[in-house]
Amino acid sequence: MPPQEKFSTSVNGELGSKDASPSDGLSCRDSSSEGFASEKSVKIRSNGHRPSDAHQEAEQPAKDMDFDELLPHVGEFGIYQRILFVMMIPFAFFVAWVYFSQIFITLVPEEHWCRVPELENLTAAERIALAIPTSDDENGHSRCTMYDVNYTELLLNGIRQADPSWPTRGCTHGWEFNFTDIPYETVATELGWVCENSALPTTAQSVFFVGAIFGGLIFGWIADRYGRIPALVGANVTGFLAGVATVLASSFWEFALCRFFVGFAFDNCFTMMYILVLEYVGPKWRTFVANMSIALFFTFAACILPWIAYFLADWRMTCITVSVPLVLAVAAPWLVPESARWLVSQGQVEKAIRILGKFERINRTKVPENVYQNFRETCARVCKEQEADKTYSVLDLFKSPRLRNITILLIFIWMAISLVFDGHVRNVNNLGLDVFMTFTIAAATELPADTFLTLVLDRWGRRWLACGTMVISGIFSIWASAVSNNIYSATLAIIGRFWVNISYNIGLQYAAEVLPTVVRAQGVALIHIMGYVASILAPFVVYLDVVSSILPLLVLGTMGILGGLLTLFLPETLDKDLPQTLQDGEDFGKDQKIWDMPCLSKRSADEEAPPVAIFRSFERSSLRNSMRASTRGETLRSSMIQRSSIRSRKGVPGSEKPAETEKPAATERPATTEKLAETEGD
Repeated sequence: MPPQEKFSTSVNGELGSKDASPSDGLSCRDSSSEGFASEKSVKIRSNGHRPSDAHQEAEQPAKDMDFDELLPHVGEFGIYQRILFVMMIPFAFFVAWVYFSQIFITLVPEEHWCRVPELENLTAAERIALAIPTSDDENGHSRCTMYDVNYTELLLNGIRQADPSWPTRGCTHGWEFNFTDIPYETVATELGWVCENSALPTTAQSVFFVGAIFGGLIFGWIADRYGRIPALVGANVTGFLAGVATVLASSFWEFALCRFFVGFAFDNCFTMMYILVLEYVGPKWRTFVANMSIALFFTFAACILPWIAYFLADWRMTCITVSVPLVLAVAAPWLVPESARWLVSQGQVEKAIRILGKFERINRTKVPENVYQNFRETCARVCKEQEADKTYSVLDLFKSPRLRNITILLIFIWMAISLVFDGHVRNVNNLGLDVFMTFTIAAATELPADTFLTLVLDRWGRRWLACGTMVISGIFSIWASAVSNNIYSATLAIIGRFWVNISYNIGLQYAAEVLPTVVRAQGVALIHIMGYVASILAPFVVYLDVVSSILPLLVLGTMGILGGLLTLFLPETLDKDLPQTLQDGEDFGKDQKIWDMPCLSKRSADEEAPPVAIFRSFERSSLRNSMRASTRGETLRSSMIQRSSIRSRKGVPGSEKPAETEKPAATERPATTEKLAETEGD
């Protein structure tokens, strides 16, 4: 589901300003060049790597204390963080149900025909034989026409079989549906959204995504201005009210209006909680929390949704069942702490420290007062330093030729990924098998996809892995469109869905690594907005099934292959210092060749590490690929994430770190590298 959260982890010495996410509370603790040098020198002194510790200690200013360095004192994954992790479960359920429920309340049975009131006393087979023309499709009869004759007279004359030469007309009294495969009335069957109105469910789904764009911007602004908790409550309550109001819809426009406001809750009903928990979890635990909250909670909720609809067998009850739980979010202010990072960004450092005091009590830890004092001083200093860096806009991405090309490529690639992903999600009803079982199996592919990506992303790199998974997804999709057997076709389509899941998750963080720090948040927001535009088009791609059953998967497969090939023109970010300034972004990857693959390049002797070190390095760095949400699109909140990511870091002066004892500063590195914190921990 459900957008990539990037959190600064300068305790690892690398993520730094890569937190292009709504976690903008980090903005008041950005590591300036002066602070970063101070932090680094203190860590090295603590391990005895400086030849003259006393002299250095006299010269260096007080150590910067950022939020991630404060967390170990409070507890990185203590009792309170585990409680918050468990509390993510309902919100993960909410976003899955908001995202997918419209599929099951707008289903239309494959077999339907014109209703003829005069023939209601006959059996269904007799009605079809007398009133419905034959057709060449697999159902054998027309869905949208009937014979234009006097049925009362035919019955009186004992005629029970139609004459193909009779004139025909469109359905004038509605339709009858065969509810064998879909055992309940839906809003589409109730309001007759078939034949000339068959595009209405597709249009309603697109309206939902339009609402998601507006909701992301509105609740992003609320989260930035008033805090995460008000945005979390507001999004869920809006989803609850609009979801319940949906059951009262008696026309398409009433239904579409309700779905527009349900779209407001999409992503937002989970994202704010997702941010809150990850902000309070230590870096080495974020891999687990970020991955498991999606792979387990979201996937499980998506898998059980079809069966909720199946066993309730009533579209109104399904709407109520998946919407009413959202109102539970009103209890969040009493159960979930406000984001301490956001409070710091608003200058409310003391309030943030009081919240951390609650973590201390529940986790049974104790933070020394001097640690809090260092934290206060760092926040005050960095907030002032950041003011000079708030002058960049997304338009700066288009002012230099190479950076402009990269930005345009990222937009088109993300639009292709979003289109293919959402197209696969909504195409399950066209696969010719039981839609409930097919959807469950397809949704379950999220779990192995997440696991696979966690293991390989920081070893194989982004570019070729994104290309390979998109191309493979496209190949399987086209293959599925060419297979006539429904079982084989559905199997191939589900395999295509598995690979596009991986592509989606790579794409969520790729843009945040390629774009320069000073405009990263706004750039990622722009890219994800364009992804929503592509999602608006996805239902219409699926609707191409009315023209030809092979078209949806053929279009999705073609878009997948094209999008995958385009990624080869992007720079690889694995083992690279990420761009900070606009000039860095212009120069980033100029020395790379299209065939460069990190997994095939030889590591130098000084990069080799023993197995334990490799494991530790992977554990820390893997948070990069895990800190994304299938919640799909939370980086849309440009105003909210701007504060945390629009910053320009300066390098550490080389004179402050002797070459024989230190490597060049890596303020941002997206892959498995040795970190200063590792030296300290060892």
